[in-house]
Amino acid sequence: MIHDPTPDQDETRDSDEAKGSEAADAAGTLRHRRIRSFVTRAGRVSTGQRRALDEFGPRFVVPYAPQPLDWDAAFGRQAPRVLEIGFGMGGTTAEIASARPADDFLGIEVHEPGVGALLKLIGEQELTNIRVVQHDAVEVLEHMIAADSLDGVHIYFPDPWHKARHHKRRLIQPKFVALLVSRLKPGGYLHLATDWQNYAEQMLEVLSAEPALENSAGSDYAQRPDYRPVTKFERRGLKLGHGVWDLVFKRR
Repeated sequence: MIHDPTPDQDETRDSDEAKGSEAADAAGTLRHRRIRSFVTRAGRVSTGQRRALDEFGPRFVVPYAPQPLDWDAAFGRQAPRVLEIGFGMGGTTAEIASARPADDFLGIEVHEPGVGALLKLIGEQELTNIRVVQHDAVEVLEHMIAADSLDGVHIYFPDPWHKARHHKRRLIQPKFVALLVSRLKPGGYLHLATDWQNYAEQMLEVLSAEPALENSAGSDYAQRPDYRPVTKFERRGLKLGHGVWDLVFKRR
């Protein structure tokens, strides 16, 4: 989920749709009802997005099913596998996939305007190495992603739930990280990014405490990898003195 404007949303930032789309309700249960990994938000599907959903959805949207995904069948080849959780309006996802054609990317997003926006980019750029699942990320991880199967995981700018009483809702919690790690291959990487310092500190603490992970930057934050583009929203924030923190950990 990236802060990135898209013409179809009339200046709507990725963060407007994405903030909360995989927020930290992934960590547990509330009474007897499971907390989901996102917050439902209304969003207008533009004409272009609806056209993309109709035209490209049948090929590029993978229906949720409580069974392991056959990646080779879904993508029509064998290639490194990267999962992205909460891609927002999909601008960064499309840019990374375009720059890394040898890798296959499965993006999870629950909000239909975002799915439509990414499908529109897939069509415009003729991308073939992206598939989309429109479903709760926790259930996808638990049921559709096999253990030791991913080469990488991307989670960019998840909802920071900035009020202290809401920190328990943040996505990056020990149980969720343990689930992610179980899906990574040995040597696979986990790349997080946030523009909220307090959340960055929590991310660093949680990931550093996971014994199966190793910080690629020693004990600190990482330099932004070249493959993660800087969005217009992020660039504006940096000019105003706002920070952005990347974390890149690898499974031992």
